[in-house]
Amino acid sequence: MLHWAEGSKSRNALQFCNSDPEMVRFFVSFVRAYFPLRDEQIRVTCYLYADHEHRQRQIEQYWLDLLGLDRSSLCRSVVNRISRSSQRKRFKMLPNGTCRITVNRTAVVQSVWGAIQEYAGFRRDAWLE
Repeated sequence: MLHWAEGSKSRNALQFCNSDPEMVRFFVSFVRAYFPLRDEQIRVTCYLYADHEHRQRQIEQYWLDLLGLDRSSLCRSVVNRISRSSQRKRFKMLPNGTCRITVNRTAVVQSVWGAIQEYAGFRRDAWLE
């Protein structure tokens, strides 16, 4: 259900992105428990804001430690810099940015989509082609 609500709908990659550490941890626990994946098959991407940049390595390590993953699972982080002309100011919101989990396995994606359809009681053939 987390993936249905918060995940990417890619055909070949199971992706989930959120800022809530417990939700992200639960999602990783789920994929580890139900699919035969090696840790390096679970990829982590951090999405940060400009005010996180000085703590980038610390935030990346926070997510890796929380998820029990090695640095080899880490993809390049994305830093969202606010343009100089922008009037928008953003400070101290989401202290650890957001974390995206990616599993690039079509069989895993189709299994999750099939389970969602079975649980929710509908059929969407395009998901399983």
